[in-house]
Amino acid sequence: MKLRVRSELVYRFDPPTDAIFQIHAAHWPGQRILEETLVLTPAVPFREDDAADFGARPLRARLSGEVTVLYEALVDNGQLAGLPPGAIQQDWTDLPADVLTYLWPSRYCPSDQFGRFVEREFGTLSGGARVLAIVAWIAENVDYRFGVSDSETTAARTFIDRAGVCRDFTHLGITLCRAAGIPARAVSAYADQLTPPDFHAVFEVWLSDGWWLIDPTGLAPIPGLVRIASGRDAADIAFLSTQGTCEMIRQAITVEAV
Repeated sequence: MKLRVRSELVYRFDPPTDAIFQIHAAHWPGQRILEETLVLTPAVPFREDDAADFGARPLRARLSGEVTVLYEALVDNGQLAGLPPGAIQQDWTDLPADVLTYLWPSRYCPSDQFGRFVEREFGTLSGGARVLAIVAWIAENVDYRFGVSDSETTAARTFIDRAGVCRDFTHLGITLCRAAGIPARAVSAYADQLTPPDFHAVFEVWLSDGWWLIDPTGLAPIPGLVRIASGRDAADIAFLSTQGTCEMIRQAITVEAV
């Protein structure tokens, strides 16, 4: 599927600070970048990297005052499919070494606290069927609501509050899957049909020798996702990280199927 993505970020950096953006479409198997442009206004020196471990292409710069970052790309994301119930959960001894880190608890995903709950709620299921049951439980028990969570909210807090946004749904999904012994990680993406348009957080699970994308909010079709970055949780996939403070002036994200 071909999608045209655009992000315009206008921020004020005062005092000057180092910043890292993760807004580029990822260099990732099955995803081809057909065209792309990046413009910083005012023009400042910057560095682009390829972080193969997380599938991201970080942009680094030292910024001062009001800065506009405009990224546009035409991307062919291949043929993304939803998770089949019959996808097989592998024994840990059969997992690739680079997948193992996504079994463990992380900053926002304290999966070691949810083993008993997962066994009680989903213990009769395995593999894809278990993941889909977890996603269905989240949809039934957690409300999509702005203003409930913040940048420090963990999956444990969301489990108590039973409300949050895409980031919180993703952290809870990752946490419950890891508690079930299934590798799971966070993915940031541009998302077709997402309303209102924004950077979107989803997650993916390792089953049947591959990664399968899941949108626990149900707000964006899987075939319309353009991967930006992946990692243990939101700390690894943030679209903007700064050493100092910054202020958002405006931000606009658009995604269009072509």
